Amino acid sequence: MTMLVEVEKIQNSPFTRKKFRTDEVYKMMEIGILPEESGWELIDGELVDKMPIGSKHASNVKRLNRILTNLVGQNSIVSVQDPIHIDEHNEPERDIALLVPRDDFYAEAHPTAKDVLLVIEVSDSTLEYDRDLKKNLYAGAGIGEFWLINLQKNTIETFWNPTGGDYYEMRIYEQSETIQSKNIEYLTLPVSEILGENIINSETAEG
Repeated sequence: MTMLVEVEKIQNSPFTRKKFRTDEVYKMMEIGILPEESGWELIDGELVDKMPIGSKHASNVKRLNRILTNLVGQNSIVSVQDPIHIDEHNEPERDIALLVPRDDFYAEAHPTAKDVLLVIEVSDSTLEYDRDLKKNLYAGAGIGEFWLINLQKNTIETFWNPTGGDYYEMRIYEQSETIQSKNIEYLTLPVSEILGENIINSETAEG
């Protein structure tokens, strides 16, 4: 994804900018101006270009998808790299979210913030962007819990209790610890299970 500093440069530009709405973006996709596979997300009315996903990032998302699908059963829907509709100017695409179950699997419209039980971002080169801009966007929307999987340090940063556009509480979990979700009673996971091969590869490199 575009790095946070680049987003700030755009926002601080003296030029008048067009702020897009979600309905305008989908109209552009419909008529072919903006292909669906083009890799954009809408942040504060700006079309933000998403960076290519590296193999380590992709592997972690696949692993977490399998773990959560086996764990949550019918209690929630595991949603992978799909949009969350926050408002008319914000529709971010996160790596994974646990959603309130719905029979139609959100066929009529993308989930909104009230449908999200937990949002997870897997982060390496986009760490600053995910930790600052996207975290605050999720908190401002009232999403109760956010996990940031930090592939640079092999830790997981957890945030909960959204207050005043940010999360009031946070904790960093190390590789030897186990995460207990603050909002989902049945969700308990060892950090080592989430990180998997990333830990093995790091230990091999250090050795």
